[in-house]
Amino acid sequence: MPAAESPLLRAARRQPTDFTPVWLMRQAGRYLPEYRAMRERFGFLELCRNPDAAAAVTLEPVDRLGVDAAILFADILLIVEPMGVGLEFARGAGPVVRRPVRSPADVRRLVPVDPLEATPFVFDTVRIVRRALAGRVPLIGFAGAPFTVASYLIEGGASREYLETKSLMHREPAAWHELMDVLVDVTAKYLNGQIAAGAQAVQLFDSWVGALGPDDYREFVLPHSRALVRALTPGVPVIHFGTGTASLLPLMKGAGGDVIGLDWRVDLDEAWARLGSDVAVQGNLDPAALLARPEHFRVRVRAILDRAGGRPGHIFNLGHGVLPQTPVDHVIALVDMVHDMSKR
Repeated sequence: MPAAESPLLRAARRQPTDFTPVWLMRQAGRYLPEYRAMRERFGFLELCRNPDAAAAVTLEPVDRLGVDAAILFADILLIVEPMGVGLEFARGAGPVVRRPVRSPADVRRLVPVDPLEATPFVFDTVRIVRRALAGRVPLIGFAGAPFTVASYLIEGGASREYLETKSLMHREPAAWHELMDVLVDVTAKYLNGQIAAGAQAVQLFDSWVGALGPDDYREFVLPHSRALVRALTPGVPVIHFGTGTASLLPLMKGAGGDVIGLDWRVDLDEAWARLGSDVAVQGNLDPAALLARPEHFRVRVRAILDRAGGRPGHIFNLGHGVLPQTPVDHVIALVDMVHDMSKR
């Protein structure tokens, strides 16, 4: 089957499909014993930098789960690790930035990065995966959106309130926009490098942008996200995803993307109506639902598919990533449910 005719890529272009395609954020993650075994052998950054191992992690869920796309195994902070910010991945603690960016001088000290030279292992992984997939399903590349990557750099890691980030935005707006321009440039090169290596769609993870209100999004985020999307290779579908974004969805659409990702805090039909029929949507089962027995989350799956109404342009996914404690059998059951319930 030609890649352009795969259900996922057809859905991303709002074309009819025989069933609703499904893939899952963090489908190659800690809930899989194969991934946990790989992590016993490799540290996180070591795994990302080993193309053969990263490709194996990317490919494992395709056959194990029966999903309709592979998602590249990497991390949204790989492109900033060479910038001199002291990025570390502590086991069980997530990413830590030892030298956070909190002033105009900190922004100016960032080391210029060409991802083609700094992260060649990512593009090697893409090439290995594409060869191994042999056209069975498409490969999705990804990157962090500028706001979310900036928030990690400024906060020094994950945050609940993003006070350092918001402080820099309002206290030093010129430095904020300079930082965002740097991230737009490197992220565009990074994603276009993935596309050149073989990625057939890309997802922008703006996971933390829901911390902002609409006015701040308009002023501090939208112009940069729009510039990034416009800099990407034409013709490759872009999925634009965030969490806590119920009030931001029309603005995110304005920033760009062929598909808008929805978290579980919105009803899919109402969100799609607000976005308009000229964009596809992705989502949006609460990941915690998969902790219940399949007969319980079947009802939620049915409700989401009913809200989509069989319209072209729906890609089924969770509202965020698969939780580490999720039983593998439940994930397999979910994929089978979506395929069976959505047959046209």
